[in-house]
Amino acid sequence: MKQLTCFFICFFLSEVSGFEIPINGLSEFVDYEDLVELAPGKFRLVAENQRYQHRRVQCSYTLVEEITQRSLPGESGEIMEEADQVTLYSYKVQSTITSRMATTMIQSKVVNNSPQPQNVVFDVQIPKGAFISNFSMTVDGTTFRSSIKEKTVGRALYAQARAKGKTAGLVRSRALDMENFRTEVNVLPGAKVQFELHYQEVKWRKLGSYEHRIYLQPGRLAKHLEVDVWVIEPQGIRFLHVPDTFEGHFDGVPVISKGQQKAHVSFKPTVAQQRICPNCRETVVDGELVVLYDVKREEKAGELEVFNGYFVHFFAPDNLDPIPKNILFVIDVSGSMWGVKMKQTVEAMKTILDDLRAEDHFSVIDFNQNVRTWRNDLISATKTQVSDAKRYIEKIQPSGGTNINEALLRAIFILNEANNLGLLDPNSVSLIILVSDGDPTVGELKLSKIQKNVKENIQDNISLFSLGMGFDVDYDFLKRLSNENRGIAQRIYGNQDTSSQLKKFYNQVSTPLLRNVQFNYPHTSVTDVTQNNFHNYFGGSEIVVAGKFDPAKLDQLESIITATSANTQLVLETLAQMDDLQDFLSKDKHADPDFTRKLWAYLTINQLLAERSLAPTAAAKRRITRSILQMSLDHHIVTPLTSLVIENEAGDERMLADAPPQDPSCCSVENDPHFIIYLPKSQKNICFNIDSEPGKILNLVSDPESGIVINGQLVGAKKPNNGKLSTYFGKLGFYFQSEDVKIEISTEAITLSGGSSTFALSWSDTAQVMNQRVQISVKKAKVVTITLDKEMSFSVLLHRVWKKHPINVDFLGIYVPPTNKFSPNAHGLIGQFMQEPKIHIFNERPGKDPEKPEASMEVKGQKLIVTRGLQKDYRTDLVFGTDVTCWFVHNSGKGFIDGHYKDYFVPQLYSFLKRP
Repeated sequence: MKQLTCFFICFFLSEVSGFEIPINGLSEFVDYEDLVELAPGKFRLVAENQRYQHRRVQCSYTLVEEITQRSLPGESGEIMEEADQVTLYSYKVQSTITSRMATTMIQSKVVNNSPQPQNVVFDVQIPKGAFISNFSMTVDGTTFRSSIKEKTVGRALYAQARAKGKTAGLVRSRALDMENFRTEVNVLPGAKVQFELHYQEVKWRKLGSYEHRIYLQPGRLAKHLEVDVWVIEPQGIRFLHVPDTFEGHFDGVPVISKGQQKAHVSFKPTVAQQRICPNCRETVVDGELVVLYDVKREEKAGELEVFNGYFVHFFAPDNLDPIPKNILFVIDVSGSMWGVKMKQTVEAMKTILDDLRAEDHFSVIDFNQNVRTWRNDLISATKTQVSDAKRYIEKIQPSGGTNINEALLRAIFILNEANNLGLLDPNSVSLIILVSDGDPTVGELKLSKIQKNVKENIQDNISLFSLGMGFDVDYDFLKRLSNENRGIAQRIYGNQDTSSQLKKFYNQVSTPLLRNVQFNYPHTSVTDVTQNNFHNYFGGSEIVVAGKFDPAKLDQLESIITATSANTQLVLETLAQMDDLQDFLSKDKHADPDFTRKLWAYLTINQLLAERSLAPTAAAKRRITRSILQMSLDHHIVTPLTSLVIENEAGDERMLADAPPQDPSCCSVENDPHFIIYLPKSQKNICFNIDSEPGKILNLVSDPESGIVINGQLVGAKKPNNGKLSTYFGKLGFYFQSEDVKIEISTEAITLSGGSSTFALSWSDTAQVMNQRVQISVKKAKVVTITLDKEMSFSVLLHRVWKKHPINVDFLGIYVPPTNKFSPNAHGLIGQFMQEPKIHIFNERPGKDPEKPEASMEVKGQKLIVTRGLQKDYRTDLVFGTDVTCWFVHNSGKGFIDGHYKDYFVPQLYSFLKRP
């Protein structure tokens, strides 16, 4: 299922004036007559007919500036001593779940009490798969509102704003478990700012319940912190539970009220309760608020709701026992999996193998350029066999190429043969779980051909699941492979807890399955009920079908809906009393009267996105694309085909939601050579150029303690351009002293020297080379990855230009990841920033170029003038690059780097830096 990923917005705002934040009473909600207190003694008593306020948030709120303290009156007579000069006045959330359709509004209000301008960040975590529908921001009386545009239209509007010298910002996205929407705005002294974000999501039933997960990360004490979650379920609420996720700190603060069909969760800690200790200024509100609930099903397995011209049918029976599984694990053990990926893979396999049941059968296939099997047949998942499989996996040493095609065909053959010979339980299900980085280098290399081979050979009773390892995984290929063959793909990230990611993935595979379910709707009364609207959430044993409905033919929809599941006939009653449902919802202020339409749009767009990735022809893809785009515009939803354009009423200040960025490196160097240093604590990119001469060798990293050196030799352009001769890195040298390994990468070749042996590769190769702790992976004419100790990786990109270009030459770019593996004594133009310096950027103001505002930056005891602009990150797009926002330090980084750039010259490609 294609999902909207997370967002990163950089707002470039200057010259703003104030607006008033109301400080009178907050909005109130209608009384609920049937709410009663849950868990006596555990939660605070709530009287019936009490009024509640409704908020919900997944908001990580941070301020990027040096902070001083002042006093601010708190609530209920409290005093917030030494409060920040930039005050988080309120942090509130409204979240309403109507028949599993959740709509969330996040609102944050901030006041700048400082005598200086401050950068304020609004950083919100939203659920994976949620669709953002609206965003607004008011800065000092100027309101910015959003509209959904087709992506090319949005980009054109954004470009127009930039071309006219007006304010313009850019939204970025990337896929993680939780996804971030992040905005930054400069706020003048005395100014006030309000952010408001809306998004919607469907709650899927997992392991017998629905989960509403709220990340509370305000980053500081909030004068008003309110989180309210309302649950409205016409089918009835079977149970509702709020686990203690704050280690007892907020005992009695979450208040739960529950009726037959409605429930309310309120989380409103006072300022004193937010403190991590009685006299502390830090907040303890840093974690998850989780709401778990399920609906009543009684004896029927399904529920049909018809409302406002749309219907939704939920099918989630509780009486299905776990089904025996036949699983073939197909593990990539090629050289590209060496290091962190292989550690993750071993952890993945241990986690999954531990969850096998005695009635399950399994085997393990591992592959590089060759394919091997732990057992040639499926083996019962006894404790002894599981332990033996674990030992086999732990002994694997990655090396060689990647033959995905042959490995998958071998797995398919084993399952097909077992099925044809009648060796499988007729009530069992068969699964293939592929663990790989998805980059074939041996055998069949054409991805479309691999997909075709799998599709032609796999039987209809086999599902293919994929675990994509690492940030550089070819996830699109794995997703297509799985979607085509009744499975799903999951990406495993190296910077997160692998076990929890794997648990979530395997929960989608290990619970009871609903197979071969067919719904027979009267075609004369229901329109738009196709596979486009059919969502089978595999792990939760739930099917949701939604469609448009003609109210004039309600009597025809009252017919019996039949479903077949695992040889069992289930008769599902229909909810024909549409008037009763309308009456119920109209009496509730929090119920979303649009929930059926939103749910239908959500399911349809997601299904169309999945179909688009599998479209067999270009014409089919264009047709599906048009449908997605039209639905996105009609229903005001940000999808991969649309942009969220945010602008003021005059239309001369504009922001854009678009374009995924790369995962942050510590540092990167491209042409000129241009350095981008990412400072994770400050969440800033700082840039500088080194203007030197061809032939000079610059030290990038020098760490004598760990014995690591990275140097780069400059080459010049063919001739000056506009009076300036551009320089580039034409050669890079890596020296790992403890291994006595030297690696030279030029625009022509890659050479590995160790002791008396030398090994050479061409950029036309796709291969892996290993030497003790060091591995080199080459992707043809694109990138070289050097991995040390299975944990520290460096990427070198090759930039080819037209050989007859009158000026430009081929050159290299280098990307160094953030790591704690260097010693505190590491230095060099990049190495010195492994220990992040403290920076303070303030007093942002218009620059000479309207598109490039200026600011003051304090760093290392010096005050610098920096300019904000865009630089290129080429890891996603090797030709055009991706824009990265950064603060540029002039004069070859003077003041930001230690000393002068000439201090970083070294005599040889493998020389350590001699420090004064």
